[in-house]
Amino acid sequence: MAGEAGETPGGAAAEEAGSRGEGRGAAEAVEAVFREERGLLLASLVRRFGDLDLAEEVTSEAIEAALRHWPAEGVPGRPGAWLLTTARRRAVDRLRRDQAYAARLAVLQADAERDEALAPAPDVAGAGELPDERLQLFFTCTHPALAAEDRTALTLRCLAGLTTPEVARAFLVPTATMAQRIVRAKKKIREARIPFRVPGPDELPERLPGVLQVVYSVFTEGYAASSGPRLQRLDLAEEAVRLARILHRLLPAEREAAGLLALLLLVHARRDARTGPEGEPVLLEEQDRGRWDRAMIEEGRDLVVRALTGGPAGPYGVQAAVAALHDEAADVESTDWAQIAALYDVLLALTPSPVVAVNRAVAVAMRDGPGAGLALLDALAGEPRLRAYPPYAAARGDLLTRLGREGEAAVAYQEALEAAGTEPERAALRRKLGE
Repeated sequence: MAGEAGETPGGAAAEEAGSRGEGRGAAEAVEAVFREERGLLLASLVRRFGDLDLAEEVTSEAIEAALRHWPAEGVPGRPGAWLLTTARRRAVDRLRRDQAYAARLAVLQADAERDEALAPAPDVAGAGELPDERLQLFFTCTHPALAAEDRTALTLRCLAGLTTPEVARAFLVPTATMAQRIVRAKKKIREARIPFRVPGPDELPERLPGVLQVVYSVFTEGYAASSGPRLQRLDLAEEAVRLARILHRLLPAEREAAGLLALLLLVHARRDARTGPEGEPVLLEEQDRGRWDRAMIEEGRDLVVRALTGGPAGPYGVQAAVAALHDEAADVESTDWAQIAALYDVLLALTPSPVVAVNRAVAVAMRDGPGAGLALLDALAGEPRLRAYPPYAAARGDLLTRLGREGEAAVAYQEALEAAGTEPERAALRRKLGE
């Protein structure tokens, strides 16, 4: 994750080599500012002008201006404020030139002012500082009126700061297809007059899960890629962690925001041990736990306490508790499988799904033996969603192997191989079949 840009000396170096070096340093500083402050800048502009397209365009123009000026003049002490001032001037110039555009924005601005009057007043930032209005942008980008795939794409584009080609790579689609998808989402926001605001207390319980789900979906694709040459896509996983941190900071009282961040940290802490030298998957019981990120685990454990304190647990808090139990154990044998199975009972009641049922069956197998787990997995055989879910067939293969039923295990592993999306998964399953 990019760090905050600091102030650098202004002026050109006397020697050409030094000048090139400063140019590179300034470009890196601009990139750091872009990654950390783009969402702040974009949210502030959308709130001011009521139009996501205009805000994106002038944000890009401000970044381009920074790339021209900062290498020679140095990065300003408040780079975000510099970008905001530049972007605002570009937006005002554009509106003055385009009266029809300005008339349409006047309607949107009236809507924004009405919603602002109904919403709680935001914290006032200090002079020259960007107010943090990203929470409004989160709820706009994940509005239920948008298609599910469009919500994730728009969140990555606007809040994670990914370019359209980067978002396209995240979804494994052509750039032109992703560009059309993002345009469609922004058009829907404009035509449906989706408000740029945080939902009120009566709406928040219904709307917040959609925001959390988008961030979780990004992390899931980074943790276990659906297709491609790599098992993990660490860039996506780290962006999801960054977005979860922002959400938790903006919604400190929401226990499920804490639960989501806890879950992502506790799982991402194992990233270095999850693959071998050739990128092959390493199962949890075979991982070198000394390579797990202990600082990340401690942060996640503290957040689990917050997520589970003060009322009934939510789905992300329960999943985070499961992850914490795995991370606290010295090895698979000493893991508290009884408590993990009990937590999956709670999770299954909160969010009934065949995927949760598979995880519960594996935990029961570890607690009560492979026969008990296999019975639960076989009871799920008719679930359509599990036909294309490799972990289901792989789990059956593992339990059948433990029961000495090698022929049936081979059939199960073959089914998992046919459904696997990444080459590392396929290679690992071929090894299982060979055994």
